[in-house]
Amino acid sequence: MRFTPHTPEDRAAMLAALGLGSVDELFAVIPEPLRARSWDLPPGMSEPEVSQYLAKLAGLNAQNLVCFLGGGFYDHHIPAAVDALISRGEFYTAYTPYQAEMSQGILQSIFEYQSAVCRLTGLDAANASLYDGGTALYEAAMMAVRKTKRKKLIVCTSVSPIYRIMLRSYTINLHLELIEADVSDPAALEKLLDQDTAGLILQNPDFFGVLHDYAPHFEAVHGVKGLGILGCNPIALAVAKTPAQMGADIAVGEGQPLGLPLSFGGPYLGFMAVREALLRTMPGRIVGRTHDGQGRTGYCLTLQTREQHIRREKATSNICSNEALCALAAVIFLGLMGKQGLVELAELNMTQAAYARERLTAIDGVEPVDQGPWFNEFRVRLPIDARVAVSRMIDKGIAAGFPLGRYYPDQSNNLLVAVTEKRSKEEIGYLAEGLEAVL
Repeated sequence: MRFTPHTPEDRAAMLAALGLGSVDELFAVIPEPLRARSWDLPPGMSEPEVSQYLAKLAGLNAQNLVCFLGGGFYDHHIPAAVDALISRGEFYTAYTPYQAEMSQGILQSIFEYQSAVCRLTGLDAANASLYDGGTALYEAAMMAVRKTKRKKLIVCTSVSPIYRIMLRSYTINLHLELIEADVSDPAALEKLLDQDTAGLILQNPDFFGVLHDYAPHFEAVHGVKGLGILGCNPIALAVAKTPAQMGADIAVGEGQPLGLPLSFGGPYLGFMAVREALLRTMPGRIVGRTHDGQGRTGYCLTLQTREQHIRREKATSNICSNEALCALAAVIFLGLMGKQGLVELAELNMTQAAYARERLTAIDGVEPVDQGPWFNEFRVRLPIDARVAVSRMIDKGIAAGFPLGRYYPDQSNNLLVAVTEKRSKEEIGYLAEGLEAVL
């Protein structure tokens, strides 16, 4: 079969039905300068030729690198049972759970996912998931704006720069006052808080891997009747103080560490949990558990706040779907780990990261940047540009970390190194020896 299924006769028939003589006439309404840029395409290719070309492009990617990259997305072990279970037909096909009588399996899995997110964060309610961590952060910010009817948002600069870029992009036309500042010191925060503050956005662990107790920060924002928003690493929640314990009103985060592979940016999973008072302002959908007339347990969509379901002016979001299959993978992963298993997994991440930090900072010229405590990633300062070091380490088969100069120009020599349970002491040794050789 040809890659392009339409024959010349097919195209002629379609043009005739439109009363046109050529494809050029079809696109004549588009200005010529735009057509010159957009339609300068190479000749068509057959299906085998396209397959070979795409395989060649894919082959340019580095293969089998030992990965110490982090910054919000991590190379964790995924138990084989996760893929085996999410591939079952009951889950794989019932993507949109509108017909409750037909979708009890996927509805129950979403309910269990919501319950797991609530237990991780300590908060009262969770939605059925969002696109990714950055989307969840934006939606949390908009919840704060709607709830307080204010326009000022304070975002700490230690929040993921990727998420901050997304937040600026989403809000650029909303006439909000978005203030980015280092507010890790409560005294610095006090100077920015006022009666116009809708919310404070923090992250724990922060982008540099440092764990914090933000209870004083959230107490301060509550003092001006604003909301506290905390971005979280879900695995770190097994050992760190929870958002609820710190006093956060909304917890969000990227669910990729919970059984989802690194896959060039997605599909991933955004999670969100809130205090009960914010339940009806939460975007997306919520699955609830009930009983039918015969006393049998059943699941249904309890709250849907999209404009497709309620009056547009009452809608809290235009989110069109959740990440149901990714959420299912996450709840299966959590079920396989269990409460104690998740704690042990988090502790193993911390132990391996501590060992790597010790090995790297023992190299002449490599210095630690932060005082800690850390979770599973940390900053080190190199005597050369971190991008140069990372590039040279690729040739040794190691993705050595994330060069922070990309987002923080004053940190061009700083390298962010992430260590998960997959990284053995032997691989950490290769990293240290390779980096020492490069330097």
